[in-house]
Amino acid sequence: MAFVMRPLTVESALADGIVPHTSTRGDSFVQLYQRIPFGEYMYTPFEKNYDTHAGTEFARNYPMIPIVLCAVYVAAIVGGTKYMAGRERMDLRYKLAAWNALLCVFSFAGAIRTVPDMLYRLGSDSVESTLCTSPSSSWGVGATGLWVQLFIFSKIPELVDTYFIVARKRPLIFLHPYHHVTVLLYCWHSYATEAGQALYFVAMNYSVHAIMYGYYCLMALKIPSGIPPVLITIAQISQMVVGVAVQVAASYKWYTGGSCHVNGANVFWGGLMYFSYFALFTKFAVDRYLKKPEKAAKKLE
Repeated sequence: MAFVMRPLTVESALADGIVPHTSTRGDSFVQLYQRIPFGEYMYTPFEKNYDTHAGTEFARNYPMIPIVLCAVYVAAIVGGTKYMAGRERMDLRYKLAAWNALLCVFSFAGAIRTVPDMLYRLGSDSVESTLCTSPSSSWGVGATGLWVQLFIFSKIPELVDTYFIVARKRPLIFLHPYHHVTVLLYCWHSYATEAGQALYFVAMNYSVHAIMYGYYCLMALKIPSGIPPVLITIAQISQMVVGVAVQVAASYKWYTGGSCHVNGANVFWGGLMYFSYFALFTKFAVDRYLKKPEKAAKKLE
């Protein structure tokens, strides 16, 4: 019997004799494993039965947590930079490699769990449904919901990235702390408001980070990766282009009304955030890959 991609909707599942899951909130939902061959064996019982309600409620009830963390983070950068000014740089090579390896493995696992779900929904349903369906009755619960939740809260420990830059007295460009601060704030708000378009961002970010942190790990160990750094920058910029497009589409659905589970403030600030990322990452690419060769050529002359 040929495999047919059927929508991950409750109506479609019931029509095909599939029993939907029910969350503690009373929402019925269908998971990817219920639709793909051998899917039952690809996910653990813990993932399939995971209920994300406590996590979304936590994000909704404590909006000040990311704000306070970002304030402490910025203060730590300022204080840490001054502290290291009169001291020798720390040799954290193997600790940095281990940290990047950990984030690489985590991101790879997250990509495996979120990208197939995202692609399946795009292949079996409309783009509008991937933007407008409430996460509480679709990808926001169960196995995919677990890895989305882990993604959101992982933005807190990812702030540690900056420690390795400051402690090793490496150049800290504005893009780095700006990206960390805004990502944490936006992800927290998206989760608290259960933004319908958020799976795009989670799947893309997991994928890019899996490659990026793997590259950083190998660089810390001085092992050739075989990956030109420009490809990673291109992947990052491509992520921002898609991010802007998704936010524009979600904004249009919100502005025109109708049944669409998006938050006006979330898509507005998210659109500005992704556009600023696009501008900053593009400037970074120009400065690193275009201007430096020009300077080197002038020196040779």
